[in-house]
Amino acid sequence: EYPFHRRVSGFTSSLRTSSAETFIPTSVDLANGLHRPPRKPAILRKISAAQQLSASEVVTHLGQTVVLASGTLSVLLHCEAVGNPKPTISWAKNGEEVKYNDRLLLQPDDSLQILAPVEADVGFYACNASNALGSDSVSIAVTLAGKPLIKASRATVINTESPAVTVDIGSMVKTIQKANVTINCQVAGVPEAKVTWFKNKVKLSSTHHLHDGLLLIANVSLSDQGLYSCKAANLHGEVTESSQLLVLEPPRPLPYLDDLTTMLTSAGPSTHSVLTSPSGTKLTVSPGSSALIGCAVDGHPTPNITWLYSGEPLSLRHQLLAAGRILQILNVSDFTGGEFSCLAQNEAGSLTQIMSLAIQEYRWSVDKLTACSASCGHRGVQLPQLRCLLDGAEVNESYCRETPKPSLQPIACNRRDCPSRWMVTSWSLCTRSCGGGLQTRRVTCQRLTATGSSVPMSNEACAQVSKRPVDTQNCNRQPCVEWVASSWGQCNGPCIGPRLAVQHRQVFCQTKDGTSVSSDQCSSLPRPLSTQNCWTDVCGVHWRVSLWTVCTATCGNYGFQSRRVDCVHIRTNKPVMEHHCSWRPRPANWQRCNIAPCENGTLLSGGEAERCRSRKEGRVIS
Repeated sequence: EYPFHRRVSGFTSSLRTSSAETFIPTSVDLANGLHRPPRKPAILRKISAAQQLSASEVVTHLGQTVVLASGTLSVLLHCEAVGNPKPTISWAKNGEEVKYNDRLLLQPDDSLQILAPVEADVGFYACNASNALGSDSVSIAVTLAGKPLIKASRATVINTESPAVTVDIGSMVKTIQKANVTINCQVAGVPEAKVTWFKNKVKLSSTHHLHDGLLLIANVSLSDQGLYSCKAANLHGEVTESSQLLVLEPPRPLPYLDDLTTMLTSAGPSTHSVLTSPSGTKLTVSPGSSALIGCAVDGHPTPNITWLYSGEPLSLRHQLLAAGRILQILNVSDFTGGEFSCLAQNEAGSLTQIMSLAIQEYRWSVDKLTACSASCGHRGVQLPQLRCLLDGAEVNESYCRETPKPSLQPIACNRRDCPSRWMVTSWSLCTRSCGGGLQTRRVTCQRLTATGSSVPMSNEACAQVSKRPVDTQNCNRQPCVEWVASSWGQCNGPCIGPRLAVQHRQVFCQTKDGTSVSSDQCSSLPRPLSTQNCWTDVCGVHWRVSLWTVCTATCGNYGFQSRRVDCVHIRTNKPVMEHHCSWRPRPANWQRCNIAPCENGTLLSGGEAERCRSRKEGRVIS
């Protein structure tokens, strides 16, 4: 390390010290000549006497401040660097690459020449030397005699790992907590400018780490966030540049989520809730239910949350609540179960929390059997009893309707010889249908074996087990009864048609010996009618017609004939009022006849002949 002159804002300012020029190499050994080993680039800093403001041509090396005067015609900025392999030189102004033109020229020795400098050329010029092993950069200020100039950057610096970070004033700084942040405020000006630091427009006290245009913010915390400003002032004026400091906090898990608790209280009883966690949580639900999955994370700035299902972005029906921190699944059956995860990201990092969803399945169970159908013999079977289960609990079978039923096979049971027992046949028909009869059946003692055969046994073997059943019994002991009817009564009613009058008789139930009994005892027998339609002699009428009269014409269209129609009594053959026959259709009393064309020579009736003559003469006969 070689001693420098007093540093001002990151570059050497020795404007009026010595006229001698001295090269000061930094971490470079020139004695090695061409045979030096590979080394990263190093730019030679050169300290020289101050330039005269009236000089028309200014030649300077890095580490100087060039003050432009009204008569300055050219400024030549030298940049010499060493390194192996040979470094590549490039120039930048105020952090941006210099665009060469007819006034800004890159000389063969990598010097930068500014012809006819103007106020727009004022700024910080940086020479950058780089090779495969690294890079080096040194700045030089070109300014006017007047208010100061601050080297500012418009970069955004994000630090998520390093314990220390250094930036130029003007940069946006985003860094993790507990890092050391250094803000560099390089100032050029004649006369020399005084530097003052502010935070959120409040002047910083001497307790802060302030030194030669550098501000050190040690062990950064959230309280250090704010706008830091560097003000450079001299007799000619002042200039200010600022940097925004944002403290980053990577996403971290929280043990609770208030929004989830609030929403769960308003949800239905079938809604389940769970929080994701870095190590993973598990939720087991029944089909068709809904779920709220919370992503409880914190960070600065507030993390953005992305929900994933089985590692892929969600594409099925879902709804995001509470700014994306809660995933609402309306029907878990839309999924087949699996892993849900929330990815929380901000500029400081990311955090993935996991939740595994397990959907209970409705399934058939055959763990129970019905009772055996027989206590002995060869036909005893048990059938497996199907039950629909959910998580071990029996539910309605309708929930398992979409699940195939397992095949059920009967299971033999109680296949053994039966004890001796009485066997009976069916009762025979009763000997009488009423009045008391007898019926019989056959009673034997037998034993049914496990193979299904029946072995006859002595009556004594069965008598030891049970009493012998009877083989004879009475039957049809009810009395013999029949329906009896009286004679028909008088036919009554209006004469409006055949058999539309009504007559009645009495019908009652009695025994064979003539004793009347309740009608219920005859209910099994067909009951005779007690009412029927009839007609009286007064209603015996009909229509009587006479013969048709002779047709009024033998041909043509106007012949007709008639007859007499009367309503007469059938027995007396005397006419009666026609309304007595109205229940029968009345026959027609006239009709057309002899409807045929008339031929020449055909004799017509007088009326027909007159009509024919009138047609020939053109006369009209009504």
